[in-house]
Amino acid sequence: MFESLINRLKGQSAAPKELPEPDERLALGALLVRVAKSDAHYDAVEIGEIDRILSKTYGLNPVEAAKMRATCEKLEAQAPGTPDFALLIRQNVDYPHRLEMLQALRRVIDADGTTEEAESETLLEIENMLGISAPDRIEL
Repeated sequence: MFESLINRLKGQSAAPKELPEPDERLALGALLVRVAKSDAHYDAVEIGEIDRILSKTYGLNPVEAAKMRATCEKLEAQAPGTPDFALLIRQNVDYPHRLEMLQALRRVIDADGTTEEAESETLLEIENMLGISAPDRIEL
């Protein structure tokens, strides 16, 4: 521990931890982060909504949900694109649960009280990649 403190004071940081391989849970979290960031405004309200969604969806306590979101933020930042996450979800999550995920994505967009065009475009892209039908989009 003392060595770690000395290294940080010298401007040396510990080697970054390798990120886990994304699964459908982390893919949903990363898409939630991506949608929230799509308007170039990522704030505490959106972060709180993501944490609540992860907590409720996966039965996590608040600390576990925040840790998962932090991992998802790192995955989202390093990910090549939305299709990779959407494909993981489409291959591993049944259609009714994908509809629930879509509702969660919309809650994140609505969390800050405004919906920007970039957010709507990102959501439409994700809906297409998740294989959500047009009638179901309209109904939701």
